[in-house]
Amino acid sequence: MKADVAEIFSSIQGEGPYTGTRQIFVRFAGCNMACVWCDTPQGPSREYSVAALIAEIGAMETVSGPHHSVSLTGGEPLLYIEFLESFLPLLKASGYSVYLETNGTLPDALRRIIDYVDIVAMDFKLPSSTLERDCWKAHQEFLRIARMKDIFVKAVVSDSTVEGDIEKSISLIKAQGKRVPFVLQPVEGCEGRISRERLSHFLEMASAAGLADARIIPQTHKLLGVR
Repeated sequence: MKADVAEIFSSIQGEGPYTGTRQIFVRFAGCNMACVWCDTPQGPSREYSVAALIAEIGAMETVSGPHHSVSLTGGEPLLYIEFLESFLPLLKASGYSVYLETNGTLPDALRRIIDYVDIVAMDFKLPSSTLERDCWKAHQEFLRIARMKDIFVKAVVSDSTVEGDIEKSISLIKAQGKRVPFVLQPVEGCEGRISRERLSHFLEMASAAGLADARIIPQTHKLLGVR
């Protein structure tokens, strides 16, 4: 059982409520979406076995010191569900917390490994922002499965984001009957940057709708100039 991994590195989490925590990042290659603002580096990947990836993570912690968690990111990690089913039990047995960063479109895959995940960092892929397909049905089911864990929802917003997508996001989160943080992440470094006024308006929409935890959090790792 093997998976294509683009890179493994130690850094700080730069997005969402866990911003500033030290993590070991495992970036899986490949994605099932092609968002217009995607900033994931494209390049060569290396094939890892389960044992080799566990060993690399352990060696990195030995060199860099303790980390809050291991972030499985991408691309889309859940494309490698068979690999994860073998990998995650061993990772948890080694004492690591698992932070899954995902586009939230593969609920059937999530269901198979949710017991081994501690934190779910779920994207809402707003069609007006990504210029991609509508994923609301998949997001709804994904959120239903993930809500048993520590979860937050992140949506990248740009000047093309429409109010209807924000309203739909709020509706899906409220339907969970649980306090799920909703993070508005302004797109950075490319055309389509959102104005402060529009960003504030989206936050006000969430607050007015009764979301208990809505926030604006930019990509702080880019502001700090780290990976």
